[in-house]
Amino acid sequence: MSRTAAFATSCLLSIPLAATAAQPDDIAELQALDIRYQAAVKANDAATMASILHDDFALISGRGQVADKAALLKEAREAQTVYERQDASERSVRVWGDTGVVTAKLWLKGRSNGQAFDYRLWYSDTYARTAHGWRYVLGQASLRLPDTP
Repeated sequence: MSRTAAFATSCLLSIPLAATAAQPDDIAELQALDIRYQAAVKANDAATMASILHDDFALISGRGQVADKAALLKEAREAQTVYERQDASERSVRVWGDTGVVTAKLWLKGRSNGQAFDYRLWYSDTYARTAHGWRYVLGQASLRLPDTP
């Protein structure tokens, strides 16, 4: 093993993965932040979205499309999508040190550029603790889930 690989391995092994004393507070904070973010998307509230999104944010759709913070804020300001529903369920929050992941099933219903939509998908939102608090750094969405009878 090279010295670089050995150093990288030792660094990874030294990261504490066990729960810390702050973890319950972090879990509650991230759950509330993700709820706040989903509500901001539903309301096309670009200011709230901007306060939660990290400047280096990326969203990857189930079809592999990538959007950055600027694209999401532009879409919200232009109200290209009007939501009737933007509802998350089955939410779980996990925290490892300064990284948190929120996973949930999302029901989206509304109109986008005049076209109606109504579907569900799974998402995973990754948050990082920064000097300014938790920021949403990466979103990954599944393909649309099959309609259920």
